[in-house]
Amino acid sequence: MLTSLHIEGSSLLHRLPVRVKLMALVASSIGLFLSASLAVQAIAFIVAAALYLSAGLTPKEALKRVGFVFLTIFFLAAVNLFYLSVAEVATLTLRLMALVLFAAAVTATTTISAFMDEITILLSPLERLGWLKGADVSLALGLVLRFVPDIFARYQAIREAHHARGLPVRPLTIIGPLIILTLKDADTIAAAIDARGFRRQ
Repeated sequence: MLTSLHIEGSSLLHRLPVRVKLMALVASSIGLFLSASLAVQAIAFIVAAALYLSAGLTPKEALKRVGFVFLTIFFLAAVNLFYLSVAEVATLTLRLMALVLFAAAVTATTTISAFMDEITILLSPLERLGWLKGADVSLALGLVLRFVPDIFARYQAIREAHHARGLPVRPLTIIGPLIILTLKDADTIAAAIDARGFRRQ
């Protein structure tokens, strides 16, 4: 069962400072969106896939982590075929897949605590201006990263429960219980955060 997005390792990505990885992710995202070249997107996808696999994942594990997002991208690509050319759709699809893999590589090689600390530091100028609380934003992002695996595990458990009862597995019969259980967990976590005084606003 997937319990964490982070993978222990000593690869180049693991050793890079968190700030460097975040800045590289932002820069690559901007660069890919500014480029309309299919060749550039294809090269970026290959590089992103190589970086992602270098984190220590097998191809099967890597695909399992991003498979649902890829399915969503393929669905959007199929819809866009009615409005755009094949080349434009291919460019869009490769761009989104490359970005997903770049982001997945960063989250797989960065601990949640390191990620939260760096976000808090990077947001400190905005905090001095009174626009936000850096610690609150980093806490929210950290919780998202922490509980994505839990949501996926809960989805798998609901699927297995359907199979055990001989019920057909349909999106509508899974989404309802999944949302309810996730919202219950969110309420519990919010109450725990408030009880410990973590939120300052």
